[in-house]
Amino acid sequence: MAIVTAAMVKDLREKTGAGMMDCKGALNETDGDIEAAIDWLRTKGLAKAAKKAGRTAAEGLVAVESPGRSAAIVEVNSETDFVARNDAFQAFVRETAKIALMTDGTLEALEAEHFPGSTTTVKDKLQELIATVGENMTLRRVRKLEVGSGFVATYVHNQVSEGLGKIGVLVALESTGDVGELSTVGRQIAAHIAAMNPVAVDASGVDPATLERESAILREKNAGKPDNVMAKIIESGLKSYYKEATLLDQAFVYEPSKSVGQLLKEVQGRIGAPITLTGFVRYALGEGIEKDETDFAAEVAAQSGVTR
Repeated sequence: MAIVTAAMVKDLREKTGAGMMDCKGALNETDGDIEAAIDWLRTKGLAKAAKKAGRTAAEGLVAVESPGRSAAIVEVNSETDFVARNDAFQAFVRETAKIALMTDGTLEALEAEHFPGSTTTVKDKLQELIATVGENMTLRRVRKLEVGSGFVATYVHNQVSEGLGKIGVLVALESTGDVGELSTVGRQIAAHIAAMNPVAVDASGVDPATLERESAILREKNAGKPDNVMAKIIESGLKSYYKEATLLDQAFVYEPSKSVGQLLKEVQGRIGAPITLTGFVRYALGEGIEKDETDFAAEVAAQSGVTR
């Protein structure tokens, strides 16, 4: 029997998209013959994943998971919303969010992590799911937030199942105050973030390129004004921008007469301990993915052999 090397397994994975253990098994079954191993995987339905990889996956689910002082959020994409309602797909996404809590919050670490009680990695499990379901899927992104003391709250909008939906939010509140109070206000702020989509916690977190773009717009609108007047216009305009775009300055959706920052100060008074909002994450399903525009009638005709 031929010796199956790691290089051979890697080569077969790249050619088929099948899982590592499946590739190793195929090579053992075919005495190390790559082409025969490809055929073996095809007969088992495990080489389908490679054929799906070029297709756009912009549907799917966002999942959140939080035991309290840490939380993780993941986005897993599929080609159709139909697959997002599949029990096996939902189970994979939910379990992947739980596994993300055990990692450093990077995509690379998550893909390499093993499913509990299994030798199968998250990356390989996804390839198996692609082969089984028959659609392209991608583990697109993951983040993890932690606090030393306090609470990391979560919120899911358009929830299809517990912790699964179309928009997911994490918000980290650092405090030694009452955890019950923190979890309540944290969930409210997370829902606010889902609705208002702030760009940063406060002014200091706004991308300098964004501020320059806002300033340029103000300068163009007020071209010809004296420099001292222009400086005041830009200062005022950026303050207005912060109120619209930064979390602590935004009007709280549940009580617009106060900002999120003012809300936190009120809660501090009730719990008798400072609260620091150390960060947040908001994932909206498919944001930034350019979807393919398809002619559905032409697709059906092509598959049925009918010319138009």
